[in-house]
Amino acid sequence: MPDVPTLAQVAAEAGVSPATASRVLTGSVRVATSTRRQVHDAISRLGYVRHRAPRGGTGRRCDQTVTVVVCEPAQRLFTEPFYARMITAAEEVLAGHGIPLTVMTVPPTGSTIATPQLVSGNVDGVLLIGARERHPLVVTLAASGIPVRSAGRLPDGIDLPYVDMDNQDGGRQAAEHLLLGGRRAIAAIAGPPGLPAARDRLDGFTRTLALAGMAGIPVAYGDFTHSSGAHAAQWLLRRMPRLDAIFAASDVMAAAAVQTLRRAGRRVPDDVAVIGFDDAPIARHTSPTLTTVRQPVEEYAALATRLLLRTMSSGEMSRNNPVLPTELVVRESA
Repeated sequence: MPDVPTLAQVAAEAGVSPATASRVLTGSVRVATSTRRQVHDAISRLGYVRHRAPRGGTGRRCDQTVTVVVCEPAQRLFTEPFYARMITAAEEVLAGHGIPLTVMTVPPTGSTIATPQLVSGNVDGVLLIGARERHPLVVTLAASGIPVRSAGRLPDGIDLPYVDMDNQDGGRQAAEHLLLGGRRAIAAIAGPPGLPAARDRLDGFTRTLALAGMAGIPVAYGDFTHSSGAHAAQWLLRRMPRLDAIFAASDVMAAAAVQTLRRAGRRVPDDVAVIGFDDAPIARHTSPTLTTVRQPVEEYAALATRLLLRTMSSGEMSRNNPVLPTELVVRESA
């Protein structure tokens, strides 16, 4: 499906700023008649369609709005670079279409507060990040009819379109790298089991090891935070004192594992190899630098946003669910 013309393209065609083009569409009296003619001529040439008011709305709305809903507590936005990278990439796409972006954090306990704002007709599209099992808002959005695109595969039973990473294959690549490096006492630090991406990373990792005759490896669970990675690494060391490799489902948890191993007198990678997941900025600044599975975060968020915009424009819920590849990046830690 070809991209629909954007307000920014109309402005460029008319030789005016996007703000001026927006004022023409809203009927502002602060725009000269000649400028109005330029903008309307550009609209005609490009076939630009002005955004409609939301379903059931009583007031007139001249521009669409998109809300990024992060299914996490607010503090996670400020402590984990992943969310900033996602939101920045989404905002860049929306800015090119003249569409403002709002951000809302909605942990499960906050669903009753957030739901009325999202389904009242004041939001035209939702980009969903971090949807987990049994999250009440996710179920409500699936039944609302609002255009939604999830960044990440959704929990079973939720019928919404998504864009995903090939998390299972990322786990496979990590396992194969450790096996090829001669590691045999291997453990994992997994993410939250209710998050499909975390389950897929662990599943790809453990399946590959099982095919090599290493079933039932120790697994500790974290929540992608530094503290949870440290606690998980401590638990694994107690459970498996001679371990020689750890796969962590995020770079933040992997970096915490490296620090924990160092405090325990274990050298990385000489004694214990460590592989993370994300290729976040921290991966290049740990000592040693992290071997990790790269996920193309900016491309991921941009694609999810573009597909959401197409749904908002066409009114049809697309069932195209692209899956982007992951790639092992070998550095010093494994």
